[in-house]
Amino acid sequence: MPSDLAPRRLSTAQIAFALKWVASAIQIAGYAATAFGWTPYNLYFFLVGVLGWFLVGVMWNDRAIMLIHIVALAAMIAGMSQ
Repeated sequence: MPSDLAPRRLSTAQIAFALKWVASAIQIAGYAATAFGWTPYNLYFFLVGVLGWFLVGVMWNDRAIMLIHIVALAAMIAGMSQ
């Protein structure tokens, strides 16, 4: 049947689940990059991870997650701009 071949649409919960794990892995890569002195790559990893977790907060409508990650993002951008 043609409907059996239609691509399945992912739910918001499935996207959030994948995003939180990808963002976590990227942030862990940022910690590893910091440990090995891979500057500025560590900051790039952290930026992507923080943005990912901010988006998870938006998807979950969790203001605490959004707040902590938007503050972290602002601090990182301020530090990188100097």
